[in-house]
Amino acid sequence: MRKVFIFLLTLTSLVFGSTRIKDIATFRGARDNQLFGLGIVVGLNGTGDSGKINSNLLSNIAKTLGITMNVDDLRTRNSAMVMVIADIPPFFKEGMRLDVVVASIADAKSLEGGILVQTPLFGADGNVYAVAQGSVSTGGVDVKVSANLQSKYKVVGFIPSGAIVEKEIPFEFTQSKAVTLLLKRPDFTTAARVAQAINTTFDRKLAKAIDASTVKIDIPSAFEDDVISFLALVEEIEVSVDQPARVVVNEKTGTVVFGGNVKILDFTLSYGVFNVTIRNGKLSEQGTEATIGALVSALKSLGATPQDIIAILQSMHKAGVLLADLVVM
Repeated sequence: MRKVFIFLLTLTSLVFGSTRIKDIATFRGARDNQLFGLGIVVGLNGTGDSGKINSNLLSNIAKTLGITMNVDDLRTRNSAMVMVIADIPPFFKEGMRLDVVVASIADAKSLEGGILVQTPLFGADGNVYAVAQGSVSTGGVDVKVSANLQSKYKVVGFIPSGAIVEKEIPFEFTQSKAVTLLLKRPDFTTAARVAQAINTTFDRKLAKAIDASTVKIDIPSAFEDDVISFLALVEEIEVSVDQPARVVVNEKTGTVVFGGNVKILDFTLSYGVFNVTIRNGKLSEQGTEATIGALVSALKSLGATPQDIIAILQSMHKAGVLLADLVVM
């Protein structure tokens, strides 16, 4: 059987152009929080748990309603104990809704068609911040002949907008008349550029890069009573983003992605039937500038497969002529 090779090459330069600060950083304190709870799904068609734990939970629910029931009378495979999880974004208020994921804990075969009974969701501090309830959707399809469709994973389900926020998570993103920006990808150069862009925009020294991920910004006196407007202005400032030179290869798919300003030192390569020489920063046979893109194009024109190119890149990195981080997946 003939093998089909897939090759993807992405070239990016050292600077990716201007990007809004809001796309590369967040304000300290404005963060998601994880919620979790232990609940029970009912209404299953004999696909629930076989043990007694779910029966005990049902018995406790009945007691809160003033009904006394024997645990043995509640043994049924029409219910299942589940872990309920959700993420609550910053600034969510009481009454707003969250998406919920439920996952079977015991030996239930399927949660399809079930209904989650009202379940309190706790934060890491032990307080209840939301309550979840609703019909469980397992998604997917019943795959029979098509390999392009993903079959249902029936012991994990979803409840879109299935939780109601009962308590706002306290946060504070201003400290001593200052705010702190946290870069999503720490980088000293980008942090310095962010601080410089803010100072240039407001024509005063308000921002200072503390480290590769942190930029501290003083709030101007004109915005002391309207901090949100100031933060909105900061978010819209555009910055040139930087990143380290990096080459990522996936040996399974033959994918190669180049990021950053990847440079190559002079070298002579002999790999099977391929012979390539880079001298004085030029591909000797073509006279073109010695870049990763030019090298890959030259190898492809000689008939190199993605696997050949990946092997060559790995050898170049080991020899020290590929001046970039090499990540093999």
